[in-house]
Amino acid sequence: MRFIPYAEARQQPNIVVDGAPLPSSLLTLSHWPNNQSPAAVRRDTSTATVFAWLDMPEPKITAPFVSNNHFDEDGLFSVFALTEPQQALAARELLIAASFAGDFGVVRRRDAARLCFVIEALTDPANGALPAAVFAAPDRVVALYRAVSPLLPAIIRDLQNGSPRFGALWAAQDAHLDASEALLADGAVTIEERPEIDLAIVRIPPQLSPRPVRRYLENEQAAVHPFAVNTATPCTRLLRVQGQHYEFEYRYESWLQIVSRRVPLRVRLDGVVERLNALEPAAPMWIADDPMTGIVPRLRRGDTSPSTLSLETVIAELCDAFNSAPVAWDPYDWTRPAPA
Repeated sequence: MRFIPYAEARQQPNIVVDGAPLPSSLLTLSHWPNNQSPAAVRRDTSTATVFAWLDMPEPKITAPFVSNNHFDEDGLFSVFALTEPQQALAARELLIAASFAGDFGVVRRRDAARLCFVIEALTDPANGALPAAVFAAPDRVVALYRAVSPLLPAIIRDLQNGSPRFGALWAAQDAHLDASEALLADGAVTIEERPEIDLAIVRIPPQLSPRPVRRYLENEQAAVHPFAVNTATPCTRLLRVQGQHYEFEYRYESWLQIVSRRVPLRVRLDGVVERLNALEPAAPMWIADDPMTGIVPRLRRGDTSPSTLSLETVIAELCDAFNSAPVAWDPYDWTRPAPA
């Protein structure tokens, strides 16, 4: 199969991976909401879904083209599995593990995490690892697929062989992950789980400084690497606490159709925002991302200043919302289409 742009695929018979199907799609292999993947091959990540489909006995649906509407690790590995199936099958377990790391921040193998760190570094224009023309292209998604896909076999080979060729691209995040795992292991960072509401309260030492993190093709700062936290707890609702700084997050699993378990639905947080702002009326205000469209939508204060509210107050407001607020997003609701 050959990769073609999503817009071009509208006029061609295709297989869509890790995204929303088109009217011209003969098959979807995805974990996205409202997807049309065959039930027998559905898995938690799109990469695992594609490999499950490749495992099926003949006859299979045939199409000349594969496409996707966005670029990320899971999409890249899914496309690679269909365009270079022999090479992909040889690295099957690494690619599946890396799809869990890239989408969910769950580390099953360290080389899988490093593979994601390399992909994220390549997609950062500031690194200069790819030509500037890639990031200036009219369709950056297509440009990234065409620039990164040819590098993937060499990246996989070097990770498997312990080569340092791409080490500069994964070293910084890998060191941050090492340090974060050590903080969790010695109890400096703790995680309190409340499984009845799928909430994990992550307590971080106030003096711990944030470090650069790159996830979902975006740069951010985090005192504890998200991969360390997400690997340590299955809870998909996270509340990070650092002194009087609070940040709540819905993990990406709650936006998707996860088949290994049923993740609690995302509820609306606008009521929590209103109540927290009423309790703490001084600027900056509490704000929340849209839980319908955000990959990892967050609730937080509008700047880096500490809150005057107690942790117990913030937890109580969140718990009230989990129990009574309207559902904001249901990936299993087939009555509404997923965003394209």
